[in-house]
Amino acid sequence: MALFKLSINNRAYNADVEQDTPLLWVLRDNLGLVGTKYGCGISQCGACTVHLDGKAAKSCVLPVSAVGKAKVTTIEGLSEKGDHPVQKAWDEVDVAQCGYCQAGQIMTAAALLKEKPKPTDEEIVSTMSGNICRCGTYHRIREAVKVAASKTN
Repeated sequence: MALFKLSINNRAYNADVEQDTPLLWVLRDNLGLVGTKYGCGISQCGACTVHLDGKAAKSCVLPVSAVGKAKVTTIEGLSEKGDHPVQKAWDEVDVAQCGYCQAGQIMTAAALLKEKPKPTDEEIVSTMSGNICRCGTYHRIREAVKVAASKTN
């Protein structure tokens, strides 16, 4: 085991885990940050998406040893009051059905809008295609990303 010093949601954490432990399990099992979900374990569904220095990353396959000094943001840290433009758009459009994939969807959308504040429909579809919604709310997800984009500078 090794001690990893992590910056998560603007807070310092220590995790005494094996170096190949996926960040997802460090977040959920060691640190109690359970907003990030386990979906597939093979980086195919996007439920585990977090931000690593502002960019979307699949935490189920990211070993904690690869995080280094990067700043990790989870759904819990996206906004203190749940008022990030993407979260507000999700509510406005009423995206969630079962809700299981939503944290990963929101984190992916937020990273996209940070990089491209006014994405094209093709960019939205391409970026969000790495996230699976088993309920099939893709049309509402795309609409919410557009709504969030329209409300950001």
